[in-house]
Amino acid sequence: MIANSNLSKKQQTVQSEIFLNGVGLHSGNEVNITIHPAKVNNGIKFIRTDLANNNIIDALWSNVSSTNLCTTISNNNGVSVSTVEHLMSALSGMHIDNANILINNSEVPIMDGSSLPFVELLENNGVKSQGIDRQIILIKKEVLVSNNDSFAKITPYKQFSIDFEIDFESHLINKQACQLQLVNGNYKSDISAARTFGFEKDVDYLRANGLALGGSLENAVVVGEHNILNKEGLRFDDEFVRHKILDSIGDLYLAGNPIQGYFYGSKSGHYLNNQLLRKLFSDNSNFQII
Repeated sequence: MIANSNLSKKQQTVQSEIFLNGVGLHSGNEVNITIHPAKVNNGIKFIRTDLANNNIIDALWSNVSSTNLCTTISNNNGVSVSTVEHLMSALSGMHIDNANILINNSEVPIMDGSSLPFVELLENNGVKSQGIDRQIILIKKEVLVSNNDSFAKITPYKQFSIDFEIDFESHLINKQACQLQLVNGNYKSDISAARTFGFEKDVDYLRANGLALGGSLENAVVVGEHNILNKEGLRFDDEFVRHKILDSIGDLYLAGNPIQGYFYGSKSGHYLNNQLLRKLFSDNSNFQII
């Protein structure tokens, strides 16, 4: 169970500009990002600096346009940014409410495959309290979505909590479940370092379809038939399920505000995470803004 009380906290932004660059996991393109401080109630916005017009995309569930292997958000003009989930997870974990993210390409860099590089940059830069209370999305009744044997649900709870379980055919992963109390800032130590992962047998297919072009052992855990291909091995015994939690925290932060409720995912992913938010916000009796 991941728990983190969001009550009685003020909105925050970054202390000053943060610069970073890296390679897009799927595109293989080099990407530069600058995270700028933003005013209260701005939320998180991505701004495509390689485009002159219609280049702002609000980081919101309603702007999710694809969930194929990553989360992609687009504006009404079809301008998009993909693989936003790790950066959104870091912003959630560091309680950043307001930021303008200037990006010169269509995909957030993968860094080392986790959200830790983003967290460390945010930590080193510092965050700035903005003196106005955060708006919290209080879950008032259970909302559930499913797809075959996968499901995701959110129920009322006294704080933001996440449980997750996965089940893969690979004997190197099998079934994993993670229940963590995320308190006193241990998002960084317990979640942020968990890297994205993939299977060696899928690499050729993905690349033939224009995906994972920037993927390497430097930014993903690669699972072979008999062993993990990364020489350094795993960062956690259950790194796979922890990364799924990292992804879910990022996807859920597209709610636009912190959530107070209990999330449970079983073999869920980006698609169901977004469907859950769509169903949540389809009925005003499901939630309350406090």
